[in-house]
Amino acid sequence: MTKLADATQSQDPEIGLAAVAALRGLVEALEAVQVDNARSKGWTWKTIAERLGVTKQAVHQKYAHGGLFRRGR
Repeated sequence: MTKLADATQSQDPEIGLAAVAALRGLVEALEAVQVDNARSKGWTWKTIAERLGVTKQAVHQKYAHGGLFRRGR
């Protein structure tokens, strides 16, 4: 992951943009895992949204209906 972060500093746009895209994907996956974790522990959509700095509607729309890692809900 350090190499990926370093690549974002590259003067070569091909390398830099590829690194940014990879990091974006990683952040999306980590967010989905943690939203699932919070929901399984009884957190409300409002509380999750506040921690993520988004609206309750945004987080609910993104994850309530079968987000990336939703299990049996």
